[in-house]
Formats: sequence, structure tokens, C-alpha cells
Amino acid sequence: MAFGRHFFRAGALTFGAVLLTACGSSGESGSSPSSAPAVGEGPTVVAATSWEGAFAKAAGAGKVTVIVPPSIKHAPDYDPKPSDLAAVASAQYLLYAPFEGFAGKLKEAAGSTAKPVELNLDNAKDNVEKEVRRLAGMFGTQAAAEKWITGFQQEYDRLTADVKKAWPGGKQPQVIEQAFVKFAAQLSGANVLATFGPEPVTASKLAELSAKNPQYVFDNEAMTTGTVLPGTPAKQINVVNFPGEDLDLLPVYRNNAKLLTDAFAAA
Repeated sequence: MAFGRHFFRAGALTFGAVLLTACGSSGESGSSPSSAPAVGEGPTVVAATSWEGAFAKAAGAGKVTVIVPPSIKHAPDYDPKPSDLAAVASAQYLLYAPFEGFAGKLKEAAGSTAKPVELNLDNAKDNVEKEVRRLAGMFGTQAAAEKWITGFQQEYDRLTADVKKAWPGGKQPQVIEQAFVKFAAQLSGANVLATFGPEPVTASKLAELSAKNPQYVFDNEAMTTGTVLPGTPAKQINVVNFPGEDLDLLPVYRNNAKLLTDAFAAA
């Protein structure tokens, strides 16, 4: 994402006023960062998106402010506002993903002392637990994180068992998956025949994927360009990675488990 010159000029001129009058609160109607309810006694965190925000909340962050509104499906398309600078300026940590280049520029523009932390945004079970524990080690909130992980493990195991019960004909589903939704195949126990993306599917790749004869296509709802395998009987399931405004990761698994279960049961 490229920042327009007008953003940095406006940010430099208005930052002081914004910080004094609206630090951490809305600066412009419809463009203010959203905050999750306080959790424990952890640090103040600014997250690029609700995805990082959910990791922080699970790890025990005390206050989490999200820059990109959950309504924006593709975070790199977001154009930060001067009010976002105030949120970053008062934070102890700034969480972002490698593909969100604007996060580092936000920190630079705000002159913040927030510690930047790059997260691996992957909802695979092992990665979630690893990243939550890593953040808790920084935050000093290990007890809160371990409590969350225990509940997460229990819920994950329950959902996995439910999805497997819905396998069509009791047989392991054969799928192809978008590169950023691999956790869906893990959650469902499906057999992955091939992976595509994040780059657009070319004609040659389309032929290669179609030749695999998958029963299902697990696509990325935030990056979908439509039907991945047109003209084939494969059923497409658009998997959602991002949590909502509540910054709760568990509904991500529950909602996707329902999508998978319903699709399998309809076969």
C-alpha cells in the first residue's frame, strides 16, 4: 500500500492537536480506530487489524485498539487517517503483519515509542498457540494466555470432531485450498490435493487444479475473485480469517466449522 503525500502532510500538521483532543478516540466520523473491552492488566496495544487484535486479546493485552475497521476486507487497501496517529503514539506495542506495510509507516509518522511486533497471521492451531504465548511473554501476561489457550484447545477439539462427523459419506473430503486458509483443511481433517494463490490463478494453474478433481475448494473470503474452478463440480467454500469487532478468535473457528459442516452435510 502506498501512503499519499497528503496523509503525511496532514498528519504532521494536525498530530499535536489530535493527540491533545482525541488520543485514542475518534478523530473523524466513521474513521476512528475501534477498541475492544479491557482484558486483565496487560499493556496498551495498537493492532493493524482485528486479526492481530484478536491475538493480542488472547494473550492478555489490557486495551487493544484496531486501526483498520473490520468492515474493510483487504487491509492493505486501507488509507490511514491522522486520528490513527494518536492511537499509535500512546501505545506500548504495535502489532502488524509483513504484508501490512502501512503499519511501520504509521509508527514512523506518529513518532511513537511503541514496540513494533510482526505477527505470523495464520489460524493454524499450533501457530495461534505459539504466537499467543510469544506475545504473552512480551506482555507479562502468561497466566491469562494459558487460560485462553486451554479453552481454545477444548473448543478446537470439539469443533474438529463435529466437522469430521459430517464428512460426505463418512469419507475424507478431497480439497484444494487457498494459501492463506490452510487452517480450514486442518480443522476439517480434509485431504489437500493442491494449494493456490495468493497470486491470481492462471489458465495453466486452473487446468492443473481442475485435473486434481477436488470435491471442494477452500477459498479466502477476503481475497476471493469469484469461482476458482468454473465448469467443474467442485463446491467452493469461502473461509473467513478475520475476527469481528469483539476481537475474539473462537467465533472464527465456530463460524468456519459451521460452513464446512453444512457444505459436507449437503453432499
